[in-house]
Amino acid sequence: MTDADGARARSYEELALASRRYNAAYVLFNQAIADHLGLHPTDVQALSLLTAEPGPLTVKQLAVLTGLTTGSATRLVDRLERGGYVTRTPDASDRRRVLVAPVPARLARVTAVWDELGRDWEALLDEHTEAELEVITRHLRRAYDLSHVQMARLRSLPRPD
Repeated sequence: MTDADGARARSYEELALASRRYNAAYVLFNQAIADHLGLHPTDVQALSLLTAEPGPLTVKQLAVLTGLTTGSATRLVDRLERGGYVTRTPDASDRRRVLVAPVPARLARVTAVWDELGRDWEALLDEHTEAELEVITRHLRRAYDLSHVQMARLRSLPRPD
């Protein structure tokens, strides 16, 4: 192993450790937001994904985005609808399909929490150059895509005993 190989291996180890800590912190952060709002953590993420899309989604599309089964996604939408966070409406182009859309007025309470917390995240990102922000953004987009591939792979494997 060359010095460069050793340095690269150490960088991977450091990145893996930082990534594990970040992912755990984000899951716990998401739980804290959910607790604060009286929601389930998956509901918070589903609302985030719904508001990141250009229009309403079907339950199946939401299932794909969240990595949930369609049955679990249906129960998630049921909870969000009961809480007034989303509405279901028939798809005008295909009456057999139902579209799920966020309710802006109800999302205002979630957005208010995100906006307040977001100022600190922006300050953290202000420490980076535009080029660094591009690298971070590219990495996060690729990690998002890979996570969906990995979720599908995990679902296709038998559960360990």
